[in-house]
Amino acid sequence: MKILETTRLTIRHFLPEDLDALYMLYCDPEAKKFIPDAPRTFQETQEELEWFLNGHPEHPDLGLWAAVDKQTHQLAGRVGLLPWVIDDRKEVEVAYLIANKYRRQGLATEAALALLHYGFEQLQLSRLICLIDQENLASIKVAEKIGMRFEKHGQDAIGPFLLYSRNKSL
Repeated sequence: MKILETTRLTIRHFLPEDLDALYMLYCDPEAKKFIPDAPRTFQETQEELEWFLNGHPEHPDLGLWAAVDKQTHQLAGRVGLLPWVIDDRKEVEVAYLIANKYRRQGLATEAALALLHYGFEQLQLSRLICLIDQENLASIKVAEKIGMRFEKHGQDAIGPFLLYSRNKSL
C-alpha cells in the first residue's frame, strides 16, 4: 500500500519480496556504522520485515516503509516515522536510510521532506525530530535541509546521539 509519493520515490509498506534488498541495505558498512541496532543477519532482517508488515502495534500510522525508485522499481531505502520516548517526552522521528547506490542524489532529503509534511499535515503532529550519530554528517545535512535545528546531545541504551527538531509552526 502506497503511503506517499515524491518526484522520484514511492514510499509504501514493505512487501515480503523486499527481503533480499532490505538485507543488502543493512549489509552496507555505513548502515552498520550509523544504525547500530539494525539487523545483522538475514534471519534478523526477516524478523524485522515481518514486524514491518504488521505495522507498529501501538501507532498504526507510524512505522518504517520501503522507499522505491520509481524508474527502476528497486528498493532505494528504508524511511519512516518512528515513535520514541526521550526524557519522558513522546516524540516522532523522521528516519531515513538510503542504499549506497542511491546516495548523494538528494533522495534522503526528498524522502525526509515528504515525511515531514506527512507528519505535520496528515497526522497533525506538532513536532518532529531526527536522532543522528554525531559522525553522520550526511544525515545532519538532511535534517538541516528540512528545517530541523540542533537541540541537544542525548544518550540511550544504543549510545550517544544528536537530537534535531522542528515544530510545525516553522
